[in-house]
Amino acid sequence: MIKKAILPVAGLGTRFLPASKSIPKEMVTVVDRPAIEYVVKEAVQAGIEQIILVTHSSKASIENYFDRNFELETTLENKKKFDLLDEITKIIPSNVSIVSVRQPQPLGLGHAVLCAKDVVGDEAFAVLLPDVLVKTNAEQNDLARMIQHFDDSNAAQIMVEAVPDDLVDQYGIVDVKQAPAEGQSIVMQGIVEKPAIGTAPSNLSVVGRYVLPAKIMQLLQNTPKGAGNEIQLTDAIAALQQTENVEAYRMAGQTFDCGSKIGYLKAVLHYGVAHPKLGGEFKKMIKELDL
Repeated sequence: MIKKAILPVAGLGTRFLPASKSIPKEMVTVVDRPAIEYVVKEAVQAGIEQIILVTHSSKASIENYFDRNFELETTLENKKKFDLLDEITKIIPSNVSIVSVRQPQPLGLGHAVLCAKDVVGDEAFAVLLPDVLVKTNAEQNDLARMIQHFDDSNAAQIMVEAVPDDLVDQYGIVDVKQAPAEGQSIVMQGIVEKPAIGTAPSNLSVVGRYVLPAKIMQLLQNTPKGAGNEIQLTDAIAALQQTENVEAYRMAGQTFDCGSKIGYLKAVLHYGVAHPKLGGEFKKMIKELDL
């Protein structure tokens, strides 16, 4: 079973400026908790027991959020605010650890993943991009299903979702013989970055979730800089395909790109109406706006 997950959080979040000028974009709240918490909980629900943050010196607040705060906990206990105390002490289960490594230079997603090599060791692992929230109402989330497919086939898994045909030029699109059903995987031939409309091999775009074998770390070490003068994870995956199958897993849930402002607002709406305490009142508020 996959027990380790890498979350690259070292980026500057330029798409979210000016908010990300002084606040890590991962710490911007979606309803009542930072976006990064949703991603960590997604990993934990899939059976992950170690979260590896690939971070930057300006992102200390992310590490602090998942750490204990003795002064705050003592204050809440003294004021008998036990509901709040319970909530902040159970952000992650006791069996889950969070460790951090630094990415000294912004050299791309592949480089960020490689920075976690010593922590991952010889184990297969997951990669979750924290800009993307994946929401599902199923008992088993999409990441858990990806991990199950990896265990069954021993093939790397790349999460994909269907996008409108007129938007394929905005995404990395996987090349597959036929689209799998939701919740299923199929061997893919490759990934085409932002293909021109009418030339795309499918309408399945890469979502920011990966389950990868330990071998990918060695491939990343030998991957030259590619697009943007950065080490690209997709280049290492392409090298992996020379010797092993890589599968595209078609997600059953819904994604929200919280790295973009409109995607963030969409996430707030969807998570807001589903909130167990605030959802009803939030729905009324939306109706009152009558926009």
